[in-house]
Amino acid sequence: MSKIISITPARGGSKGLPRKNIRPLLGKPLIVYPIEAAIASGVVDTVLVTTDDEEIAEVARKAGAEVPFLRPEELADDSATTEATLQHALLTYEKLTGQTFDICVFLTATDIFRKPAWITQAVHILHERPEIESAFSAHATSKNYWQKREDGSYERLLPWMRTYSSRQMRQVIYREDTGLACVSRAWLWRDGRRIGDRVEIIPNSDSATSIDIHTEFDFFLAEQALKYLKEHSEYD
Repeated sequence: MSKIISITPARGGSKGLPRKNIRPLLGKPLIVYPIEAAIASGVVDTVLVTTDDEEIAEVARKAGAEVPFLRPEELADDSATTEATLQHALLTYEKLTGQTFDICVFLTATDIFRKPAWITQAVHILHERPEIESAFSAHATSKNYWQKREDGSYERLLPWMRTYSSRQMRQVIYREDTGLACVSRAWLWRDGRRIGDRVEIIPNSDSATSIDIHTEFDFFLAEQALKYLKEHSEYD
């Protein structure tokens, strides 16, 4: 059986929304949402939170996560990458416990509109398809996208976007939403990579997944959306 660890980064020094990782959303601190999802997925052996903040660590422990160490300062500032943070957390925990993990799950506290079943499905994909390096949630969209050329002019991101038709008949592209649910081979994280090149996507059509909580307005949107979804029994 594969050993599976989920890791959620949650630093204390967020600037856009101070102390956001422990701010209550409908009575529950944000950091609790990914912890509960990882546990509810039924496939994660170890739920780990990596933080530089003792208050966040205590909230995470009470929710059921392990926080056996605090993240070093150099991985807790604005310049620290997610890849370096995940690599450090995995290697440190493996060295601390003597365990070796096969599969890693990345979840964030700022993306809360996830279904635990996405985590379960992604893990099953890696179990059943050894050629797949990563599986993650992505939002399917048929909208057009443009990019800026070096000369300052604009061009469509893909040639087929020149043809306009009804939404139902158009091709789709996928917005990578790894904070919701991203499962990768552990060797990728040890190499400092979050996602491999051979992937499987778990499409979602939930418009609430576009809400990534970094500002007061994001928080307001998340609160209102979650209230609506709970009232309509779409989220527990």
